[in-house]
Amino acid sequence: MVMTFISPFTDFGFKKIFGEEPNKDILIDFLNQVLALENVQIKDLTYKKNEFMGVTDVDRRVVFDLYCENEKGEKFIVEMQKTEQVFFKDRAVFYSTFPIQEQAVKGEWNYELKSVYCIAILGFMLDEEAQNGVIRQVKLTDQKTKKVFYEKLTYIFIQIPAFQKSIDELENRLDQWLYVLKHLDTFERIPERVKDKIFQKVFEIAELSNLDKKEQRAYQESLKHHRDLYSTLTTAQEKGYKQAEEEFGELLKQEKQRAEQEKQRAEQEKQRAEQEKQRAEQLEKEKIEAIRKMIENGISISQIIYIFQVNEDFLKKHNLL
Repeated sequence: MVMTFISPFTDFGFKKIFGEEPNKDILIDFLNQVLALENVQIKDLTYKKNEFMGVTDVDRRVVFDLYCENEKGEKFIVEMQKTEQVFFKDRAVFYSTFPIQEQAVKGEWNYELKSVYCIAILGFMLDEEAQNGVIRQVKLTDQKTKKVFYEKLTYIFIQIPAFQKSIDELENRLDQWLYVLKHLDTFERIPERVKDKIFQKVFEIAELSNLDKKEQRAYQESLKHHRDLYSTLTTAQEKGYKQAEEEFGELLKQEKQRAEQEKQRAEQEKQRAEQEKQRAEQLEKEKIEAIRKMIENGISISQIIYIFQVNEDFLKKHNLL
């Protein structure tokens, strides 16, 4: 298939669509759909310098994909990550500290801060807990009351693989955005369902034939980097599996057999418990029936209680008194 539109999951594609001043209406439209979940709406955005020079060797040079500020002074980090990273959550928290720190005021200051929103568009799932949701909102929360402890720091993770709607199932503007982001580089033309002013602009910007030669080279280089990274990670995983199988194959086989045996034992225990329960229920039915006959034959309640080792509560429970 001949590619018609660039992929937003490349560094070049993401910044071309969302990161240029003439196109900030696109970013505002997208963010307003995402931030509607937070009851936040942006009227205007200012692109800020996306590179921070830290004070330690670790954070000497931190570069965000996009860093913006709205008309209220609230800060927005917008990141795109196609492939999974081991410490991605740590990275997100680390990044959020920079727009917080930069708000410090020299001299007397009461520590009042503007809100910080970290929005990550992910080409992978964060973890198993998030499997059922496309968007995951995270805040500092009091563990006892389960209430939000601090409203001004928000992480929004958009898990693109979890979005499975077809074009005929799109219900709202956010659905349209997620659909376009997921499938943009597979379209041959603009779908009718997403053919308004903003999306027409997105497709115009993303059309490969509209890029000049320098931009096309930059995109191909970005695409190659993305594919090489994906290939490297996939190869590493395959080698890791193969090496593990070679080195620990027998151990893994034994562990699998042990797990199967444990499963069988658990199933047998479950069956035994069910059988015991059925036997106990049958014995109780027989006991109740025997007591009922003895009562009918004039045997005293005190004698019945002595013979069957029951109490009056048991007799009342089964309507024998």
